[in-house]
Amino acid sequence: MDTHHQINYIEMPSRDLEQSKAFFQDAFGWSFTDYGPDYCDFQHDGIAGGFYRVDATMNQSQGSALVVLYSNDLAASEAAVLAAGGEISKATFEFPGGRRFHFLEPAGSEFAIWTKT
Repeated sequence: MDTHHQINYIEMPSRDLEQSKAFFQDAFGWSFTDYGPDYCDFQHDGIAGGFYRVDATMNQSQGSALVVLYSNDLAASEAAVLAAGGEISKATFEFPGGRRFHFLEPAGSEFAIWTKT
């Protein structure tokens, strides 16, 4: 649903679109629509977005925004990330209101997953 002044689409870099698509499909069940060789779109519960081919990655330590997913089962989400070829970049830690971990998808961009305590 389009809501006035709310974020409803996010575009993210990928050094390898096929790797990124395969990872998010395998780990989280996302589906993609290709728009030429350098862009793909995803529509999934929550927010829609796309990946564009560029020789860059998102990484919070380099000033990039951090895309954070929510999970009802953090351990299962971590297992899915690892099984799909992701790499844990920051082990699970607690913060006020929950716990989260950070991971790198195979094309090198950083994401996080959190759950309520």
